[in-house]
Amino acid sequence: MNTREKVLAAAEELFAEQGYDATSVQQVVARAGVTKGALYHYFSAKEDLLFEIYNSLFTEQTAGLDRIVAQHSDPATTIREIIDDLVITTAARTRAVTVFGREGSRLDAQRWQTLQAAWRRYQDRVRKVIREAQESGEFSSTTSPEVVSWAIFGFTNDIHTWYRPDGPKSAAVIAKELADFVLNGLSKKEDGK
Repeated sequence: MNTREKVLAAAEELFAEQGYDATSVQQVVARAGVTKGALYHYFSAKEDLLFEIYNSLFTEQTAGLDRIVAQHSDPATTIREIIDDLVITTAARTRAVTVFGREGSRLDAQRWQTLQAAWRRYQDRVRKVIREAQESGEFSSTTSPEVVSWAIFGFTNDIHTWYRPDGPKSAAVIAKELADFVLNGLSKKEDGK
């Protein structure tokens, strides 16, 4: 783990344990085992740490979406892979999601708007996959792409509140069940069967 990663890991742990406001830069550097100079080499302020904790996860998820969409698979495979990626990456970083959910309001307007703009682009790309499959007749158009995406994102955004790595179902199993659920709702059923 490099210095930047050590600092981020320490900040994430401390923000989760005691909250953003109660955590000092000195505590972060002590937990990371680095100097303040090393921290300030990568981050100009404590708020940068909070932003990067979530941004690093979202950057990973955006790269996953880019990779999945670039494969030009059929829509069902694409949606399944998107859900799989979202569930697994979110489950792997539940502490980061918890910290951001609890402390994200501490971000200044510019950082918040940066994340919101990236999030809207992500949602729009997923909705585009659904919309195009509905327009081509591959998916049922009973439910709008917006509602389908809200179901996916609402589920994945709340994973941090209930998922446990040692629980009865792995993230991969949960992802498969969610994808089955979503794709069943999007399937074209014939004659009400």
